[in-house]
Amino acid sequence: MTAERPVARRGIDTLLAEAREQLDRLGPLEAAEARAAGALLVDIRYAALRERDGTIPGALIVERNELEWRLDPEGSHRAPEATSHGLRVVVICNEGYASSLAAVSLRQLGLHRATDLDGGFQAWRAAGLPVADGDSGTPLPG
Repeated sequence: MTAERPVARRGIDTLLAEAREQLDRLGPLEAAEARAAGALLVDIRYAALRERDGTIPGALIVERNELEWRLDPEGSHRAPEATSHGLRVVVICNEGYASSLAAVSLRQLGLHRATDLDGGFQAWRAAGLPVADGDSGTPLPG
């Protein structure tokens, strides 16, 4: 029989703070500039939120439960966009919480330039940046 190892107990607020200490989080305008410079924006929101609020044109849609498999450049299930460990990745969730944890997970895979969007999709939209219809990808009026 294997002895149980004690598990450190930390609340989600502590885990989130520790994750964010590892990231240089971007604001919406910085994320748009990073995309223009070649960064990959990755939207990890679930379908109902994308359908309700829209999407960021050109962002790669990868739901959170598939993120590591799709972004690992050495993985057998990687997305074509996952070209190298040096890829700049900006993870986007709805409000900028889950994306921080997800970005740290990508860093653990070796994607050392992974970060997230502070405030998430809602901050992007509030900044007046382009948003497309979640169903069709058609640009929505600003």
